[in-house]
Amino acid sequence: MMTLRSALGRIGAQEDLNFLLTNRLPRRLATRAMGWISRIEQPLVRDASIGLWRLFCDVDLADAKEERFASLHAAFVRELRPGARPVAQDPSVLVSPSDALLGAHGTVAAGQVLQVKGSPYRLADLLQDEALGRAHEGCAYATLRLTAGMYHRFHAPADLAVESVRHLWGDTWNVNPIALKRVEALFCRNERAVIRVRLGDGAAMTLVPVAAILVAGLKLSFLREGGDLRATGGRTLPCTARLSKGAEMGWFEHGSTIVVLAPPGYTLDPTLCEGARLRMGEPLLRAPATARGKDLGDVR
Repeated sequence: MMTLRSALGRIGAQEDLNFLLTNRLPRRLATRAMGWISRIEQPLVRDASIGLWRLFCDVDLADAKEERFASLHAAFVRELRPGARPVAQDPSVLVSPSDALLGAHGTVAAGQVLQVKGSPYRLADLLQDEALGRAHEGCAYATLRLTAGMYHRFHAPADLAVESVRHLWGDTWNVNPIALKRVEALFCRNERAVIRVRLGDGAAMTLVPVAAILVAGLKLSFLREGGDLRATGGRTLPCTARLSKGAEMGWFEHGSTIVVLAPPGYTLDPTLCEGARLRMGEPLLRAPATARGKDLGDVR
C-alpha cells in the first residue's frame, strides 16, 4: 500500500511540476518569446532549437516535404510530401482534419460537451453564440489534440464550402491533459476560430481550432484575412471558399486542439476510442444513410 501511495505521490508531484512550468509561468510573455526564438534562422540557434524540440517531443520528420528547415518555426509548420496522408474517400465518412490524439467525445447534451471525463463546459461559451450552440444539440462531437511534435496543418474533413469564420481572442493555456483536468472550460478561454462549413449534401457543421501556449498562432490558408485573424476584431467574416476533402485549411504554430462538431446523425467511427492516435485523412465520424442531408439550418 505504501508503495502504491508513493507512486501516486510521485505522479501527483510530476503533474504539479508540469502544470507549474507550462501554465503558471507568464504565458503571454513565454508565447511571444517562443515566437521570436522559433523564427531565428541563424544556423547555430536553428539547429539547437530543433534539436531540443526533437529531444523533448515525439517528432517524426520523415514524411516532411523538405529535408532541411530554415528555422524551428519552419519545422513546426512543415508541409508533407505528396501521398504522405491517404484520405478516406467514402463520402459518408468525415475524416480527421489533422494528426491528433482523440480526446473527449460524445453527444452534445443540455448544451454541454466534455473537456475531460467529469468536466463539462457550455458549447455556447466555446462558440460565443447561443443560437449556434443550441443548433448542435444532440449532435456528435470529437476533440482532437495535436501534440507539440505532430504535423501541425489541418485539412478539410470532407468536400465542403466554408460559409464564415469568426476569430475569438483569448488566453494561451497549455491544452495538455494535466491542464484540461485542472482548468475549467479551458477551450473557452483560449484563442480560437469558429469555422462554419457546409458539406456537399447540404449538411452544416462547425470546426473550432483552438490555439495554445508558446507560439499560439492560428493561420487559415483559405481566407484572405487568415494570415492575421487577430486584426479582424472578432467580426464574422463571410467566405465562399470551396475545398475538396483533404485540402489544407490552415495550421497551428504549436500543438493545440480542434473541436469537431458534426452534423446531425453522424457518429464516431466504431473503431475509435479515447486516446486513439489518428492521422489526417483517417475516418473520424460516419453518417448513416438515413441521416445524410439533414441540416442544422442557417444559423450564423
